Amino acid sequence: MADDRMADIFAAVRLGSDNRKAARHALEQLWDELGAAGDPLQRCVIAHHLAVLQDDDPQALIWDQRALASVFGPGIPLDEGLRCFLPSLYLNLADSHRRVGDFETARMQLTIARGHLAVLVYDAYGAMIRSGLDRVEAALDAGSTARLPNGSE
Repeated sequence: MADDRMADIFAAVRLGSDNRKAARHALEQLWDELGAAGDPLQRCVIAHHLAVLQDDDPQALIWDQRALASVFGPGIPLDEGLRCFLPSLYLNLADSHRRVGDFETARMQLTIARGHLAVLVYDAYGAMIRSGLDRVEAALDAGSTARLPNGSE
């Protein structure tokens, strides 16, 4: 069942390359179906992708916060799988805070993201996250609230 649900999640995410609105709708339906007691990893993945698919920066921030809250919910063990998402989740939070003009919180989130980098190996994914951190930091230094090309990660 969990594998079927993840397949549904990734099918909805793939919609986003052609139809962001349809992808948001499909992911929001899955979010509602899971409910607050749903699988933390599934909730995290859905919220993370919903944040990326938002056209409105304050809405993206809300979904980024939900993604992180899914990992740190009451009684949720922070296993290796969830721990590996932390650098990305904090990177996305930093970028969303930057885009809404909350530079102080964005810098704090970047610091937290960098503190979790040790869980990432030095592969393409780890390089993408590290590069994203550098790009968000450069945008912060420039005082920019503009969206970065290809997102923060």
